[in-house]
Amino acid sequence: MASLSAVSGKAAAGYCKPLALSCKGSRVPGRSLISMGATRSRLISLRSPRFRVYAAKEETVNKVIDIVKQQLALGADAALTPESKFTDLGADSLDTVEIVMALEEEFKITVEEDNAQNITTIQEAADLIDKLVG
Repeated sequence: MASLSAVSGKAAAGYCKPLALSCKGSRVPGRSLISMGATRSRLISLRSPRFRVYAAKEETVNKVIDIVKQQLALGADAALTPESKFTDLGADSLDTVEIVMALEEEFKITVEEDNAQNITTIQEAADLIDKLVG
């Protein structure tokens, strides 16, 4: 099992020295030891870049967009994206319930109340539908 250790020069004496991080553990054939360093001016982040991976099929997203347009009486030319929020489109809580009911009918699914309250965007609705259908 790997262990993470931090080494700092005379940190105990109050000096501000660069912090060096290293990951030590058993060696795996074909892989090298991982080590990272940080200086005063630049810290290295251990986090990976944040990005969103959409799970829903494009077909599902398009059907959800059509249903939202119909339920909110939006014109066919209304430009909706997967990131469109129901509230930004003028939907109140009753409209959101009606959208969820229309989605349940269209896709022949049942959405639990807890899940229905967490749906705020077209993409979230499409992701939940694909999860329930698949």
